[in-house]
Amino acid sequence: MDKYLVVLAGAGLGGLARFVLGSWIMAKYGGRFPLGTFLINISGAFLVGLFMTLLTERLQPHPNWRLFLVVGVLGGYTTFSSFEYETLQTVRDGERWMGLVYVAGSVLLGYLTVWVGATLASRR
Repeated sequence: MDKYLVVLAGAGLGGLARFVLGSWIMAKYGGRFPLGTFLINISGAFLVGLFMTLLTERLQPHPNWRLFLVVGVLGGYTTFSSFEYETLQTVRDGERWMGLVYVAGSVLLGYLTVWVGATLASRR
C-alpha cells in the first residue's frame, strides 16, 4: 500500500508544480505558442534522465524514491496529454507550421535533455 501512497503524494506535488509554473510562464511570456507546456516537458525530460540515472546507476536508495520522484512527481509534472491537445488545437487553428515546430522541438529537445540529464548524473 505504501507504494501507492508514495506515487499519489508525488503526483500531487508534480501536478501542483506544473500548474503553478505553467501558469506563471504563460502569464509572463504569453502568446500563441504553448511555452509553459513546452518548457515543462523539456525540463521534465532532463529531470527524468537525471533522476533515473542517479537512482538506478549511481545510488542505491529505497525503491520508493524512484516511485516518488520519477513516477509520482515527474509523472504529475510532465504534460504529454496537454502537449497532444495543444498540438491538435494549434493545427485546428490553422497554425500547421507552429504545430510542427512544437512537436519537433518537444521531441528533439526532450530527447536531448534526457541525454544531458543522464550524462550529468553518470559522471563520477
